[in-house]
Amino acid sequence: MRRRRLFKISVAMAATMVFSAGGIAGSLADDSEFRVLVLGGLSAKGILADNSSTSVLSAEAGAKVINEKGGIGGRQVVVEVLDDQANPTQAVTKIREALNSDNKPHAVLNSGPSTIAQATLPILNQAGVLTFNIGPTRTSFDPAKFPLNFDLSPAPRNYAEGFLDYIKSQGYESVGIIHGNSAYGEAFGNTTADVLTEGGITVTAVEGYDYGALDMTPQLDTVKASSPDALIIDGYGSVVGYVLQGVEKLGWDIPLIGNNSIAATGLISKRPPDGVLGTDAVKNLVMQVFASTKFDPDAAGVNQAVDTMKSLGEIKASLILAYNYDTMALMAAAAEAAGSVDAKAMAAALETDAVTKAADTVIIKKYNWTPDSHAANPHTDSLTFIAPSELRDGQYQ
Repeated sequence: MRRRRLFKISVAMAATMVFSAGGIAGSLADDSEFRVLVLGGLSAKGILADNSSTSVLSAEAGAKVINEKGGIGGRQVVVEVLDDQANPTQAVTKIREALNSDNKPHAVLNSGPSTIAQATLPILNQAGVLTFNIGPTRTSFDPAKFPLNFDLSPAPRNYAEGFLDYIKSQGYESVGIIHGNSAYGEAFGNTTADVLTEGGITVTAVEGYDYGALDMTPQLDTVKASSPDALIIDGYGSVVGYVLQGVEKLGWDIPLIGNNSIAATGLISKRPPDGVLGTDAVKNLVMQVFASTKFDPDAAGVNQAVDTMKSLGEIKASLILAYNYDTMALMAAAAEAAGSVDAKAMAAALETDAVTKAADTVIIKKYNWTPDSHAANPHTDSLTFIAPSELRDGQYQ
């Protein structure tokens, strides 16, 4: 799937015009558009497709809103979407094609998972393209390695610090951790263990599982034997169901603390037969989410994002996947500060507090990139813990 959208707003009316990749080439002069390429696994299966759809939709909505305000560096934003099938090999192939085309993108956004970032960031960095990444890896936020990449999802340490605060507030003295074997899962498990230990919480066991497995009972049994007060779980998609089944199979009545990957999994917010909402499987579960993912009638900026996304299509997954909405405001603020749409100049601008504050982002309240770290580093007011509930228009109710 290959589609290209130009969001150009007239004074009289706002209209979204859809062009083929070839059809738009001659419609605008090069200096009148800011080209943004969005990767997403739109033809992937299950939750991956829904999450990618939401990620892409958020970028398109952000482009529409920012074009109403004059675009990026005075240029109208053109969003081109490439279906990477959530497959790193496909993503690399399509990135290379885009970089070798007559319409090389000014910026590239991905829709996760972290395996996509691992495969594509080295290529995009070498090509000198500004990138924004949903799936952090162990090195994606290191400006020494990827000076033009900015992680949108908080780094594992950011999430871990939120876990530490919550665990202490609940009076838990020890925890076990079970995580998947993705790049993000490994980083989350190891970093969370380190942060909790540093914070005085005993980590009784850390167990990883294979994403291709259908039974996590052996790993869960090992953690159970270590007798923690609570269990931290990482997982994404259908494997979350297998982890929860394993807990039930063991008859283990223990508080469950899920990370944002758990909250981004559709079965958590759906009732049987499509999900587990309202069942014993999630009676002990709380999940870490962004404050923007919980509906608040008074959150004007978030509500504008939701309304704009809805005007363009169905929001199929949680706003946890809507980081790309923020990228448009961030790039507009960076281009204004830099007086240029040059990737290096914009990257330098994004490393300043004044620019990320001026962007007035809404999915995460403020990104805190610096010359030393391109991790999102949000303040704790961007994170909260909630019980599973119905998901409506991308938000838990």
